[in-house]
Amino acid sequence: MTWGGGLHVLAGRARNLIPVLAEQLGAEAVYVNQDYEPAANERDTEVRASLERSGRALICFKDHAIFEKDEILTQSGRPFTVFTPYKNAWLQKLSPFFAESYPVEVHRKALARSTSALPSLEQLGFRPTNLEYMQLPTGMSGGKMLFQEFLQRMDSYHETRNYPAVRGVSYLSVHLRFGTLSIRELVRACLPRRSAGAQAWLAELIWRDFYLGILHHFPHVVEHAFRPEYDALRFTNSKAYFAAWCEGRTGYPLVDAAMRQLNQTGYMHNRLRMVAASFLIKDLHVDWRWGEAYFARKLNDFDLAANNGGWQWCASTGCDAQPWFRIFNPVTQSRTFDAQGDFIRMYVPELVMLGPDFIHEPWRMSLAHQLAAGVRIGKDYPAPLVDHAQARRQTLEIYGALRGVRGDSTG
Repeated sequence: MTWGGGLHVLAGRARNLIPVLAEQLGAEAVYVNQDYEPAANERDTEVRASLERSGRALICFKDHAIFEKDEILTQSGRPFTVFTPYKNAWLQKLSPFFAESYPVEVHRKALARSTSALPSLEQLGFRPTNLEYMQLPTGMSGGKMLFQEFLQRMDSYHETRNYPAVRGVSYLSVHLRFGTLSIRELVRACLPRRSAGAQAWLAELIWRDFYLGILHHFPHVVEHAFRPEYDALRFTNSKAYFAAWCEGRTGYPLVDAAMRQLNQTGYMHNRLRMVAASFLIKDLHVDWRWGEAYFARKLNDFDLAANNGGWQWCASTGCDAQPWFRIFNPVTQSRTFDAQGDFIRMYVPELVMLGPDFIHEPWRMSLAHQLAAGVRIGKDYPAPLVDHAQARRQTLEIYGALRGVRGDSTG
């Protein structure tokens, strides 16, 4: 048998063009890798029906996950909705078979060059921006280079992952999202390592499968809370507060630095995603779906399952969510994870002259300190939109009213 092929470039809706191309080529079947998003499932259902009408088949394979759909279930045959037992079942089921490599080089070498012009960015629905791209290496070669660099740091991942001014995370999310790195290769690299860092990073990869499973089994999470009763939460939804959050001018430096990083680079550090999300929901009292949609528009590594799962975790509306009465303190988070203010200074240049005493709470500076630092609060840098302690009490009332709970809670 000889292998060969060609690259056909078509512009249009896949649900229309794939059946047409299959007919033109006389193909008996179309082979694709499974996509788990509801819109993708709808598209694939339509393509399958169209192909079947002409006697052809659509055959889907697992490639984006280690375990998908019904491969990890409880003993009663139901999907897991709590991460830790899911993780334990995932690890128990994992064997070298599920992390095997499937080389394609032998087929790629025989692939003919395209005779069609590739579409422009504009034809694909994109437009140029002034986004700083973080010097992210692209393509499979770029993904491999970043992965090899991370392997040198993996064993200390658990110690460095929460500090945005430190090169602690893998920076592989874009490559994993778009398939320029294989999830099997990443898992395979963790298996022989017993370090706390490698195990912590493997847990993050398992979270990815977990959220894909939630999206598959409970597609209502795309528009609604996983727990339907939380759709009744009554947020104030101030458009002015939301705009300030989006633009990084809330008056809380770590939150503002996080949002400016997102707007300037298309990336946000994972710890800061939790801090920024918690602040929008539980300090500014804006519906989590507003923030989820903003992240979807801005993140280069946007993944519906992970983005939705993370936002619902922060909003305490999800399957395995942060308890509703635990509310991130943005100042405490700032002092803990950016103690010297190095990350803040990278993205909030107004505060570059402030030391660790005031950079986390610049509104506490006297006028003399403000003049000496060259930043006047309320003019050069905004005063806080809200008082955290007061906003926290209001959050407890919002959630408590829904749950029939009264009184404060520490956390």
